[in-house]
Amino acid sequence: SMEEKLENEPDFQYIPEKAPLDSVHQDDHSLRESMIQLAEGLITGTVLTQFDQLYRKKPGMTMSCAKLPQNISKNRYRDISPYDATRVILKGNEDYINANYINMEIPSSSIINQYIACQGPLPHTCTDFWQMTWEQGSSMVVMLTTQVERGRVKCHQYWPEPTGSSSYGCYQVTCHSEEGNTAYIFRKMTLFNQEKNESRPLTQIQYIAWPDHGVPDDSSDFLDFVCHVRNKRAGKEEPVVVHCSAGIGRTGVLITMETAMCLIECNQPVYPLDIVRTMRDQRAMMIQTPSQYRFVCEAILKVYEEGFVKPLTTSTNKLT
Repeated sequence: SMEEKLENEPDFQYIPEKAPLDSVHQDDHSLRESMIQLAEGLITGTVLTQFDQLYRKKPGMTMSCAKLPQNISKNRYRDISPYDATRVILKGNEDYINANYINMEIPSSSIINQYIACQGPLPHTCTDFWQMTWEQGSSMVVMLTTQVERGRVKCHQYWPEPTGSSSYGCYQVTCHSEEGNTAYIFRKMTLFNQEKNESRPLTQIQYIAWPDHGVPDDSSDFLDFVCHVRNKRAGKEEPVVVHCSAGIGRTGVLITMETAMCLIECNQPVYPLDIVRTMRDQRAMMIQTPSQYRFVCEAILKVYEEGFVKPLTTSTNKLT
């Protein structure tokens, strides 16, 4: 399976030909042109060819912390490690968690969406997970997996059942409510730091409609979910904690989708391969499989063509 693929992957680097992203005076056609290019690339297959050629790990980035003897057991998958340069460092002696900061800047706007991409907690790393969430000031956790898939544990349940409380080290987590539909569940929680005697409200949104194999059949539920995430994070500066099982596949799809929606709103061209490269420069292997990449590319086109998200400045043109 992809998740257990061994470590040494060749470092390919594919630089597509395209307009430079940093030209601030984007004309109104550049978004539309990028969508035409994406639609054509999906038809001809070049979109997937380029994805296959992109490096999975950024050349020159080290991952030595993950390999230290005291940290090996904290990794869910032996071949999925955080870069040293962008890893989240916990306060205290035991500073390791399998998580990276991912910052996605939206050109010609003041938006920088901040994420922490991490693996699904293991039974013995739940305290680390809550410590990270507290120390980073995060008030939202996005979970993109169920606990068990195909009989394999994908993520430990790191929160209590509704109206219950559980302690993880010096952190007490209380779950007040749980509501949802067939695609996702909202949980309202309070995170309490017993050492500081301080508490903070926290929202966890769990997407449950991602099938065991591959990708959702229809992107509508997923797009709906991404819109909920965006609404919840509006106006917040702190990073959103995002995880699936390994913290690279579905996590990468979500970050790509939200980034693309922001670009469309800012009337900026969307080049999904650039988004993946930007993510992989901060955490290796983001978006794991060609089918995940195709899914998110098709969803981006759908969002644009159906006016799901519209440029905030000018009227959108449908592709014809």
